[in-house]
Amino acid sequence: MNFQGRSYECMNDCAGFSSYMNCCHSCRIESVCWMMYDHPNYMGNQYFFRRGDYADYISIFGMSECIRSCCIIPMHMGSFRMRIYERENFMGQMYEMMDDCDSIMDRYRMPHCQSCHVMDGHWLIIEQPHYRGRMWHFRPGEYRSFSNMGGMRFMSMRRINDSYFLNVDCADFS
Repeated sequence: MNFQGRSYECMNDCAGFSSYMNCCHSCRIESVCWMMYDHPNYMGNQYFFRRGDYADYISIFGMSECIRSCCIIPMHMGSFRMRIYERENFMGQMYEMMDDCDSIMDRYRMPHCQSCHVMDGHWLIIEQPHYRGRMWHFRPGEYRSFSNMGGMRFMSMRRINDSYFLNVDCADFS
């Protein structure tokens, strides 16, 4: 915490900090966006970080663990496009999105989203309306079933569109 102890500068995806430090307890994001994970190999809960200093992110985000792996969210210049579906395997009501949506229930009268196809851009898919709760980073691709993600029902979506050169500094308080 508070940028004390050993530090490691990360400029690319890192599947685990164990070679460099026990655990990352504070970090400084110098530019762009990163997805941080509380387990090695990009597993566990995901936490989205933008440029800024995070001296004690554990209390800020209510994390139970420290950061153990991270990945860059690539720069995306261009349009954003995603189709969301009411049921798994692209079944049920379908809506195409090109901008943020703070509540799929309010906008589309859709009770929840169970699959999606991301055509363009990188998105945060979030558990509750108004961008609250657990989140997942979705890259372009097909996501046929959210049941393998802990049975989450996603209720809001946000585009990731912060585009700058990337650099992360993490500190270990041992």
